[in-house]
Amino acid sequence: MNVRITIIILFYFISPQLYCQELLPFVENYNKSDYQGDNQIWNVAQGNDNAMYFANNYYLLRYDGVKWEKYSLPNKTIIRSVMVDGNRIYTGSYKEFGYWYRKNAKMFYVSISDTTKVFEESDNEEIWKIFKFKGNVYFQSFNGIFLYDGKVIKKSKFDFLASYCFVVDDQLLAASVEKGIYKMNNFKFEKIERWSILENNVIHAIEKFKNKTYFFTKKNGVYIEENGVLKPWKNPLNEILKAANINVAAFIKNSKLVIGTANKGVYLFDFETNSYKNINRNNVLMNNSILSISLDKENDLWLGLDNGIAHVEVNSPISIFYDNSGILGSVYSVASTPKGYLMASNHGVFKYEEKQLSLIPNTQGQAWNISKINNKFLIGHNEGTFIYEQGIFSKLSTINGGWNLVKSSINNSYLQATYSGVVLYNDENNLDRKISIKGLLKPIKYVAQNRKNEIWAADNYRGLYLIKYNDAYETTSVENITQRSKISNDFGIKIFEFRNQIFFLINKSWYTYNSITNQLEGNQLFNANFKNISNIVSIDENHFLILQNGLLFHIYANGNKFVWNVLQEKYYLGKIINDNLKIFKNKESYLLNLDDGFISLQLKQARKQNTSITIEAFSGDSLIQNKSRINYNSELKIHAISGKFGASKPNLFYKTNTISDFMPIKGGLIELNNLSSGLHSVTIYGSNGLNYNRISNFEFIVAKPWYFSFWMITLYLIVLGGILYLYYKWNKMRYIQKLELRDEELKHQNKILEMELKAENRLNIQEYEKHILELELQTKSFEVTGKSLSIAKQSEMIHNIQGILDSETDFNKLKSDIKKTIKINALNKHEWETFENNLNQIHNEFIVKLTKKYPNLTSKDIKLCIYLKMNLSSKEIAPMMNISFRGVELQRYRLRKKLNLIQDENLSKFLISI
Repeated sequence: MNVRITIIILFYFISPQLYCQELLPFVENYNKSDYQGDNQIWNVAQGNDNAMYFANNYYLLRYDGVKWEKYSLPNKTIIRSVMVDGNRIYTGSYKEFGYWYRKNAKMFYVSISDTTKVFEESDNEEIWKIFKFKGNVYFQSFNGIFLYDGKVIKKSKFDFLASYCFVVDDQLLAASVEKGIYKMNNFKFEKIERWSILENNVIHAIEKFKNKTYFFTKKNGVYIEENGVLKPWKNPLNEILKAANINVAAFIKNSKLVIGTANKGVYLFDFETNSYKNINRNNVLMNNSILSISLDKENDLWLGLDNGIAHVEVNSPISIFYDNSGILGSVYSVASTPKGYLMASNHGVFKYEEKQLSLIPNTQGQAWNISKINNKFLIGHNEGTFIYEQGIFSKLSTINGGWNLVKSSINNSYLQATYSGVVLYNDENNLDRKISIKGLLKPIKYVAQNRKNEIWAADNYRGLYLIKYNDAYETTSVENITQRSKISNDFGIKIFEFRNQIFFLINKSWYTYNSITNQLEGNQLFNANFKNISNIVSIDENHFLILQNGLLFHIYANGNKFVWNVLQEKYYLGKIINDNLKIFKNKESYLLNLDDGFISLQLKQARKQNTSITIEAFSGDSLIQNKSRINYNSELKIHAISGKFGASKPNLFYKTNTISDFMPIKGGLIELNNLSSGLHSVTIYGSNGLNYNRISNFEFIVAKPWYFSFWMITLYLIVLGGILYLYYKWNKMRYIQKLELRDEELKHQNKILEMELKAENRLNIQEYEKHILELELQTKSFEVTGKSLSIAKQSEMIHNIQGILDSETDFNKLKSDIKKTIKINALNKHEWETFENNLNQIHNEFIVKLTKKYPNLTSKDIKLCIYLKMNLSSKEIAPMMNISFRGVELQRYRLRKKLNLIQDENLSKFLISI
């Protein structure tokens, strides 16, 4: 007993060290944030629709590879079990069992127990397992079973506390917790005495494999019955299982056994190699408690965990080496050895042998590349080049940074790209004989050679160089070919050899070298077939790997045709080391480095044929049938469901009537937005790498926008008709108003014309009258002037006569005659008044202005001003004013003062200007 405990403890402590790192199947984990459900996954089953169903506490989960759905029971109880039979999904819960069916992309529940009233008030039953036996469906609790034949339910109580029931060799077995195993006979249970050794064991699985019956107990490991003898399984794994607590177990394809434990994850045992792998939280699982297991139609595993779901591709040609501890770091190169693997990482050089990962001493630091020459492994390292042979590790070169090592195309020599140029290994049997090519002390990332005494070298940063040397390996010239070819963007150049021809990938374009023109020229074949390539790496003469738009493609060159096979993105998503893809061919598979390990893939995979898919399209939460109508400006999600979850999942592409290129379908989902109204079609294709095969087609109609609907168009027509009617009425009203306005305008114009004519006539009359007045005034002026001259002459005559009279001696005689003459010729008073009135009328305007400007003027002053304005002299004015000449001069002087005239200013001109 002590020895047994010691062995258990020993295996318990050493197993994490021995098995924490290994080449494992690819695992996809799904947590609560993915399926939006609860923690425990009590049971797993695959439906006839290929979807996976999970009993997840309060939910039934459904996963079709594209989307998750969750449903709850009407009574909201915990779902413990699930089983598929035809199109029905049976589930069991607390005092409840029934089945689900699917319609219009939704699940609907039908209760069996509720309609048949099989549970009593005092019952405390939970249905933990559902299975089918001899055409009937059985619902099992820990206290009994319920047989359902499709119509009625038959109930049978256990006489013991049971764990689970199992169907083995066409028999129904029930495992009790304390009393061993029972067999059902006529719906009664009889104990199997020969298996009494299993008493007081909780049995979680009974499986038949190669004529042996395996019993999986919770705490005491595995028992095997062979030839009627029951005994413990004699395998080192059995001791580990005793401490791990077995929860579930099942045999799967290729002689493999799957055992799910309560605290150590899942164990995959291979009977052919007598070896096992442990998948647990230390490598890829989210937790170590396995509650349920199921095998899908691709023979891959689904694990129900205590917190989440895991999909394990045990039947896939793809294996992954994980390291979640961080010890390994990012793997830049990997190679297979007879005992395991060598890995060059940013933490150093590691070897994995006998399920142990260890750092090779004195190799800490950045390791770049591992290449195999004969049976020796050359390892390019930050501190030089190391050689590994038959477990012995030694330093070969002190030249830092062996990025890449390639074989020459013209002989058996090898070229190495380093931090400080190119190193040449001429003798593959004696690698110590190496030559450093002088004249190029640059960090070289890629090298190639296809002509004697010439080496192509790509700088780690920018520039492509052609190095020429003589037979003594003396450099004769180093020429920058990208500068010569006037290629400005020559950063990160990659050199790729294909069928003895060297290709250069420069800024996502392909070039070859023309030795006649000494120029790089675009290559039509590669530019036509490999656009937007960010990286390329050779596998062998006819196979290589490319990275395009984040996807890896395995290319097979068949003549001048290239067969493309896309690698599913899930295997390397977020794990590719940019610009450092390395491939190591290992028999019929190849190893590809990843960020936290490496991946092993087979070169030759069977092409996927007869791919069929199911299309489910949703607008919002509504299922859209083919050729249905969706609202304008709504999003359409098309689910392309293949029913495949593993490596056989097809690579799907699609086209629409508006997109001519083949677009990859990522995650099986096509999302269409901003669709124009009208008929749309989505055609889905499968690709075998070379051809695109039409698989399915989906058509739908995008309705016109609401503002172009029938009722809206009717409304528009009504509104437009109303607007036109109102416009017509408005125009008519305006026309009438215009007519009325025109009539008014005509009347107004006539009135204006009449008034203008009257005004014009009045003006003409006034002008005529003015003209007559002017003529009369002119006549009077002439009369005044004439009178004035006459008066002046008369006055002069009288003055002369008076002078004569005064000089004559015969005074008395002449005096009477002359006086009589003077009296006769003298101006009478009436004539003088007439003269003054005419004079005032003629100069009325002048008089008004003058009196307004100089109100202090007298009538005598005004009369003088009129005479002066008439340009009469003082001599002529004197008789008219009946004063002397000197009196006129004196009056003029006074007038100047009143008018405030200066001495030099002419009085007559001043008065004329007023």
